[in-house]
Amino acid sequence: MPHVATIDFHVTSECSQACPYCWGPQGIAQVDTDTALAIVGKIASSGAQRIVFTGGDPMQRGDVGTLIHEAKQRGLEVAVSTTGDELSAGFVDRYGSDIDLVSLPLDGSTEEVSSRTKNPGHFGAVMQALGLLASHPAIDVKVATPVTRSNIDDVPNIVALLERYAAQAPNRVFYNVFQAFPRSMDPDVSWDELVVTDAEFQALRERVMVSSVKINWLGHDTLDRLYVMVFPDGSLTVPTGSQFAFYGDFLAIDDLDEVLERAEFDIEKHRHHAKGWAKE
Repeated sequence: MPHVATIDFHVTSECSQACPYCWGPQGIAQVDTDTALAIVGKIASSGAQRIVFTGGDPMQRGDVGTLIHEAKQRGLEVAVSTTGDELSAGFVDRYGSDIDLVSLPLDGSTEEVSSRTKNPGHFGAVMQALGLLASHPAIDVKVATPVTRSNIDDVPNIVALLERYAAQAPNRVFYNVFQAFPRSMDPDVSWDELVVTDAEFQALRERVMVSSVKINWLGHDTLDRLYVMVFPDGSLTVPTGSQFAFYGDFLAIDDLDEVLERAEFDIEKHRHHAKGWAKE
């Protein structure tokens, strides 16, 4: 059995946003269409149940619709994680039947809060994308908020916004609230200005005890578990703490389970080491 049900395929590092907390690939060239299709096929044959097309923003890649269709034809559940900036009615009309879930980031309940970590206009783009998806009820909608010092007090307002949306939209709606994790390919992120403490994150969770929308609370411990990523250049990547561990060309790996067992060992070793330092 595979160690993971989901593999994230970061099909591009191109993105319309420059989120300070992003731990996606940056400045990495992408493989061509044939190689990307082969990667999709290998993910399907690995025993994984679900593929997430992400980035960067997968909508920045011209052949992403072809990749999505291939994944669905291969029997995978298909999720698309996009900024929402370039999600169009034409794209969803054409490929919506191949998509099980669309994930959208929302950093604030207003443009003012959102623009603290997103480019101006992103809040409106997400609202437009949510309206578009309401016309495609078979697609599940997930909204994700990275909790930072910029928006921690606004999260209850985002919950209220999504409750109003879910009451009117025919889609299944989920909300992922995650504690911004100090991991990035950019070495110059000012994490002290972004990351909230475990206690602050728990206090926020206690403030939002009940909601009509299903909320998944993802703290640092959860985010530091096995997370399997294929980067745009085709390399297999499993984050470990604040670092990215690379395990070579995904298509060249003969025994994925063996590699993932090694990755799990590396993660547990990192955790043990981190806890040891914390006690000193």
